[in-house]
Amino acid sequence: MAIRTILLTAFTALTCVNIGATDKMPFPCGKCTLYRVTLTDKKGTPYSIANPGKYLSHKAIERRAKQNIEVDSTDLPINPDYISEVQKQGVTTVSKSKWNNTLLVRAISDACVNDIERLPFVKSVRPVYTVPDSISVSSCSAVEKDTTSISTISVYGDALAQIKTLNGIKLHDAGYRGKGMTIAIIDGGFMNADRIPLLKNVKILGAKNFTYPASDNVYRELDHGTAVLSCIGTNMPGRMIGTAPEASFWLLRSEFGPTESEAEEDYWAAAAEFADSVGVDIINSSLGYHDFDNAATSHTYRQLNGRTALISRTAAMLADKGIILTNSAGNDGANHWKKISVPADADNILTVGAMQRDSLNALFSSVGNTADGRIKPDVMAVGFECALIKGDGQITRGNGTSFSSPVTCGMVACLWQALPHCTAKEIINIVRKSADRYEFPDNVYGYGVPDFWEAYIDGSELNIME
Repeated sequence: MAIRTILLTAFTALTCVNIGATDKMPFPCGKCTLYRVTLTDKKGTPYSIANPGKYLSHKAIERRAKQNIEVDSTDLPINPDYISEVQKQGVTTVSKSKWNNTLLVRAISDACVNDIERLPFVKSVRPVYTVPDSISVSSCSAVEKDTTSISTISVYGDALAQIKTLNGIKLHDAGYRGKGMTIAIIDGGFMNADRIPLLKNVKILGAKNFTYPASDNVYRELDHGTAVLSCIGTNMPGRMIGTAPEASFWLLRSEFGPTESEAEEDYWAAAAEFADSVGVDIINSSLGYHDFDNAATSHTYRQLNGRTALISRTAAMLADKGIILTNSAGNDGANHWKKISVPADADNILTVGAMQRDSLNALFSSVGNTADGRIKPDVMAVGFECALIKGDGQITRGNGTSFSSPVTCGMVACLWQALPHCTAKEIINIVRKSADRYEFPDNVYGYGVPDFWEAYIDGSELNIME
């Protein structure tokens, strides 16, 4: 799984399945192969660009209008007649992406693939996942009694350094704490996030699963998303305060923990499109991919161009929909891969590397640049000994770009709250420009450590000049 690939943490992320003592179980939906079907067009769709209210929320439409973004053909849902015709060939639709005009279908037999390929509106069909005979599982953490003491040093508690290094306390003190901003977290599960006392003040709007097989409760899956959420949304003065404690959240599961396959890029795309449809402003994705269980489908260095991987193409479209994506760079800096993963290679996003609290880079933080020469990572934040809350409800410290990304995400939310006149791309550029290596970026620090108070001042001046 991506969490296994890019995550270096000080705690264990667990999958919650009640199966007794065994650590293996048959794959829940039986032997099959998942195929990505790419369609040629959206001809005959009953949906219209002129009537986006049929497939986008009012907030999603309003976000586009505010940033002078027009609804276009990529926003149109896939032609339902095409979906029906594909399914008639003996497959089941597992997921779909309107932006990429693709379907992810489940086939028990490979014989139906030729029939699908012959359909006039099908561009290509390729396998992305063959399910294993069995998968590993483990038990779920119980929520423990809160033993955290109240800090006498700072209301931020153990999270003080995470916001201080980004000069974000001034933004909070000025009243910008993420109120009115909606953040989607795309992750692998949010174990106990709905019942951990330290997270009781987090404003959760909803949760949804996008994996196959589907989870009936994302709050009983991996606790990686719980830790990510805590870095942004925790609002417990004296114990821990996240970087956007007044923001609202959608919790979206796209990572299937027991295996690692290219199909998870399709799940991620579906989650991102859902986030857009319900009107989120920012997405944090502490996920990344390069090696898959089927080595033949793994990505290569030359593919880190922001265009090859479906997940990267999707990520690059978000700013054009008025959404900012913060994404972890990856934790391969000290191993043989070393480079960023996908979708960290995408254009028009903020790829975040990890540093220590003294602003030195963490050795595990993946490096850039992209295959086509763009600067990556974009910025750095604390990801070494980062304060967070794990699935048992306790404050601890973890290591990984999985945490430097949400730390940055929350500050981006506060900045955008303070600069509502700016577009997604303008905020991304303002954050980069505020970083301490903006004039001399490199492939380790990118543009460096952003200063969010300076970004606020620069963005305010930009508004005055306009």
